[in-house]
Amino acid sequence: MYLPNYDDDFLSISGQEKELFIDDIFINVYTQNPIQIVDREVVVNSQKYSDNRHGTKIATSNLKGEWNKKKIEAVNTESQKLQSIFDKIFEKQSTDNFEIGFELNNERISVSDKTIEELSNLFQNNAVLKVTNGKYKEKEKYFEFKLNGNPIKLQLNDETWSGFKLFKEYPFNHDIFGVPLTSCGNFGFNFFVFDFTAKKESKFYLDSKKKELIKEHRIYLYRDKIRVVPYGDPDDDWVGTDKKRAVGRSGDYLSNDQVVGFIDISKKENPNLKDKTNREGLIETGGATRDFVGLLQSFLLYIRQHPYAQYKYKMAQQEQQEINKLRIVNAKFEALKNSIGNNTVAMAAYNDVIKSYKIEQDFYKKQLETTTDLAGVGLSVETASHDIMMMLGKGVEAIDSLIKDIKGNVISDKEISKELFNIRGMFSFVDTQMKDIQLLFKSSKQRRKPIRVSDILDKVITIYKRTLDREHIKLDIKKSGSPVVAKCTDAILLQLLINLFDNAVYWLSVINIEQKKICVTLDGDNMQFIFSDNGPGIRDDDKPYIFEAFYSGKEDGRGLGLYIARQLLNRMDYSIDLADLSSEKILSGANFVVNFIKSEDNE
Repeated sequence: MYLPNYDDDFLSISGQEKELFIDDIFINVYTQNPIQIVDREVVVNSQKYSDNRHGTKIATSNLKGEWNKKKIEAVNTESQKLQSIFDKIFEKQSTDNFEIGFELNNERISVSDKTIEELSNLFQNNAVLKVTNGKYKEKEKYFEFKLNGNPIKLQLNDETWSGFKLFKEYPFNHDIFGVPLTSCGNFGFNFFVFDFTAKKESKFYLDSKKKELIKEHRIYLYRDKIRVVPYGDPDDDWVGTDKKRAVGRSGDYLSNDQVVGFIDISKKENPNLKDKTNREGLIETGGATRDFVGLLQSFLLYIRQHPYAQYKYKMAQQEQQEINKLRIVNAKFEALKNSIGNNTVAMAAYNDVIKSYKIEQDFYKKQLETTTDLAGVGLSVETASHDIMMMLGKGVEAIDSLIKDIKGNVISDKEISKELFNIRGMFSFVDTQMKDIQLLFKSSKQRRKPIRVSDILDKVITIYKRTLDREHIKLDIKKSGSPVVAKCTDAILLQLLINLFDNAVYWLSVINIEQKKICVTLDGDNMQFIFSDNGPGIRDDDKPYIFEAFYSGKEDGRGLGLYIARQLLNRMDYSIDLADLSSEKILSGANFVVNFIKSEDNE
């Protein structure tokens, strides 16, 4: 058989170069009877095979260096990956499976490899999340899978992930309804997610040996049950999750080494996913591979932002319960005091211990409050400063342009005056915005006073006016009864409203509806306000967690905004909750109720 040698995977036709794919190569294949048939019983890894009609023997001689059983075991471990490890772990029967055996110096080597058994135990006993029996249905435009045994179906236009910046910005084609269209074909998948930070008392704890075993296996790709190399190698990040962690915030994505995955494609179902001519992965050009990787990235982001975030929240709750056990310490202190009785020396020592303990307790309490305050200020300033920075940039550009025109004597005095008025308008906007943001800082926070909520609402509307116009969001303010008054600080109300507006704008921007709305209802009779939007709303499985620290449904969310808002309101004995009564649900999306009636007077 003769195959031309094509340099650099290009075919020259009439002086022009054309990229060469495997499908472009045609070869003649001949069959012949075996020259030699070895009639003997085949033994592979202690298992006997009496059918000698099929099989291949590859003999290598004159090898340099010393070959021993340890090296052969390493080769065997890699050879096992040629077939789907997942099929072996879960004992799926396949007619395509083949066995591999080894001989050294004509002596059969019995290879003992416990990798499959150890991985199986890890998947069953230590994985936080088991995503199994997964299928992507391209024509139907949905994912279906089991999450820890529970069946889930996820449509491509589901707001759960369509709001992710990654998903919105990925260059998918879309149908007339805005639903992504893909060309990669149907595929199957299984993912196992681990927590490398789990503590020893947790069932998900991993010792150093287990961690190393997990890190040796990443996300494998199998075409017709045969591995696509090098996908799955420890240093291969073909799905790109580690790249996303590097350019963004690492906590927003699962790390590559905490996920072991198995993805199944086939020539029949995925004709557009082509192998490179050197069999080293998929061809990266073209829409099919791009869509394939984009779907995987988005799906893994969903796993991190929702089920994994819920798991982390539960772990944090358990840790909090451990902290609450400190109350038992206080009870024991009280019991100790009662047992001392009239012993003055012992009582003096007891009082000294209690004094030191309370000093430490107060210190950590103040430290926690200060940290919460600073985090809240940082989030609010970051959110509110977007338009300010944009306007400052425009102002600087306008000044630079004016200076250039003046130096070139190409502008009249009248035009100079007009440009200066425009520049003054830009910086006047910045000045007004900065005065409002100044209210966030600590000097203002320390002064509590009766504040009309509508006054702070007006300031926040000014901050968000340009954003609301840009996103075509209609804002409706409804007032009833006397003015809603809260005795707190400007900063608390500013942070609360900025967070509510920011969340509403984000979720309204990810859906396609004819009219986007935000409604703020100020109810003076009940001293509360209701903040509503007609966005996608809050999923039932997210509702228990939205006020918890570090839980966010947004790709780039920190999960602190609503948590901090509730913490600050709680200090004032005020509250924020999701609307529970039908009378409190103004619009179809998220509805938050903020009450300014104190449960008890602490003043």
